Amino acid sequence: MSKREESIGEKIVDAAFTVHRVLGPGLLEKVYEVCFCHELSKRDLNYQRQVDLPVTYDGMTFDEGLRLDVLVEDLIICELKAVDKMNPVGQAQILSHLRLTGKRLGFLINFNVPLIKTGIKRIIL
Repeated sequence: MSKREESIGEKIVDAAFTVHRVLGPGLLEKVYEVCFCHELSKRDLNYQRQVDLPVTYDGMTFDEGLRLDVLVEDLIICELKAVDKMNPVGQAQILSHLRLTGKRLGFLINFNVPLIKTGIKRIIL
């Protein structure tokens, strides 16, 4: 990872901690998403929400309705969840997003946990 990616990653984790400390678990994913993005802005990070992600294969592009929850600084993908138990599909989702975009770093963040540190998974390709 580059120093820039590491620095942005630290700010992403800090933003997630702040949101969880203020809101706690139990809310809808969209609530966490908007508040998380607000915290990213406060840390001077650029982001895009709900980014469409086409699938390109064999010279063709397919619009399969894939979306990135949050793309930070056009470098790091954040997949946000608010679930009781993480499903392996969540990890497959972020791995797919990383591979399809060519990005190297992603975070799978589940806000519906008592301690946010147990809800953050850093994924590196």
